[in-house]
Amino acid sequence: MSTDRPVHVDGALDARQLRTILIAVSLALMAVIASVSGLNVAQTHMAVEFGVPHDTVLWIINVYTLALAALLLPLGAIGDRLGRKPMLITGLGMFGAANIVAALAPTAEVMIAARAAGGVGAAMIMPITLAVITSTFPEEQRGKAIGVWTGVAGGGGILGMFLSALLVDVADWRWLFVLPVALAGVALGMTLTSVPDSRESSARSFDTIGALLSAVAVVGLIFVLQEGPERGWSAPATLTGLTLGLVAGVGFVLWERHRRDASLLDVRLFRERGLAGGSITLLVVFGVQAGIAVVLFPFFQAVLGWSGLLSTAAMMPMAVTMMAASGLAPRMAARIGARPTMAAGIALNGAGLLLMALLVTVDGGYPAILPGMLAMGIGMGLSMTPSTEAITGSLPRAKQGVASALNDITREFGTALGIAMLGALLSAEYRAAIDDRLHGVPPEAADTARDGIANAVEVSAGTGSHAQQIVQAAQQSFVDGWQQSMWAGAAVMCVLFAYILLRGPNNPAPAPVEEADTTETVPAG
Repeated sequence: MSTDRPVHVDGALDARQLRTILIAVSLALMAVIASVSGLNVAQTHMAVEFGVPHDTVLWIINVYTLALAALLLPLGAIGDRLGRKPMLITGLGMFGAANIVAALAPTAEVMIAARAAGGVGAAMIMPITLAVITSTFPEEQRGKAIGVWTGVAGGGGILGMFLSALLVDVADWRWLFVLPVALAGVALGMTLTSVPDSRESSARSFDTIGALLSAVAVVGLIFVLQEGPERGWSAPATLTGLTLGLVAGVGFVLWERHRRDASLLDVRLFRERGLAGGSITLLVVFGVQAGIAVVLFPFFQAVLGWSGLLSTAAMMPMAVTMMAASGLAPRMAARIGARPTMAAGIALNGAGLLLMALLVTVDGGYPAILPGMLAMGIGMGLSMTPSTEAITGSLPRAKQGVASALNDITREFGTALGIAMLGALLSAEYRAAIDDRLHGVPPEAADTARDGIANAVEVSAGTGSHAQQIVQAAQQSFVDGWQQSMWAGAAVMCVLFAYILLRGPNNPAPAPVEEADTTETVPAG
């Protein structure tokens, strides 16, 4: 006999126990998300202290994401088999230890190794947090819990950056690691005492070849998206990563179709509206969110002249509205349906992008940006929760670790893609626009100004009478690039809106049950 819900000896988990479980997995997720974005505010500090070039600093930041994304699917599947609670405990322990080593790292090499180990621990944690919710919460409460999870996943990065920037301003950059260590420590204690275990019982062998192919594909493609803008899209390393990623990706699909019932991921499920619609929506929404962050921070710092801490605080309204809307989305989906809820969120995302394209000027300041940010925050919250439910509801309960990992991989791909594409559009339009505004500027200073708005502001100080011309040219050119990026994002949202109206998921249905597998549950405590 199998059950989809863990139970204590006296019956089903009560509201207090479910709330404790939700807090535990949310704290664990927050630790992982905060570590993705936190080090961005300390790039210059690391470069100076370690005496390394910018590309090494980028590796310190990006190796965590690479390890995390590459291992999500295999470790999610292993967690389904070995037990979700042991996997979460192991991941939290490894993640916390790696962050302590990173905080004390004497060299960049040690820091890179520690960040890679932290990414492995994060890959154990992230899919299990959602799998615990989907395998623990009763169906009538699952949507609300997933709403909390998506709110933390979406807004946690902004909140983590704010707290990280605060620590950098008031203390030392190494204190950045206190936040994820503290969150992981509290989550570990709560997991040990409150989170029940559940696992898949299966006689089938683990899909090792599929796991290896998926890891190579994810690493290759995300490497291209992260390194392409820095190295150049035609650089040998970029092309090599693209080739490996595509070959491994095609190989993974072919292998999973051949393996069928014993596959790591049944790729035929993407024919279904739920899995396809949910995945595409998360890919686009997280891509736009990440791309917006790339655009907003230079605007706050170089155009408005704000500090890193104030710039991060300015993003908080979007994070708060996103979290609030994520909590509202399950009730809205239950009332009007998953597809209309997702479509409404996508429409608000598009409206926010249009507001930013139309209202933002050099002299408009923060009030010109705020309406678009608020619309996007609400739109992301409304679209993310039903998308996540559509993905987890498309796979059997025994494979919720895999479903959760797929959800997370989609987010990671979207983030990398959004940063690469919107960042590239902004940079290209900036360089094209600034050329006509640098007449009479010394050639060396003009060349530096073309590299970006931060470079332009820095070089202007030594150009005498040309200083104001360079700063104004850079600011106006940045706004021109901003507008192009926003128009592009709005166009993508229009396409996504039409797709979801035509092919979006219907109301969430109970996850299918595989007769050959059962899910064992173990009481907490």
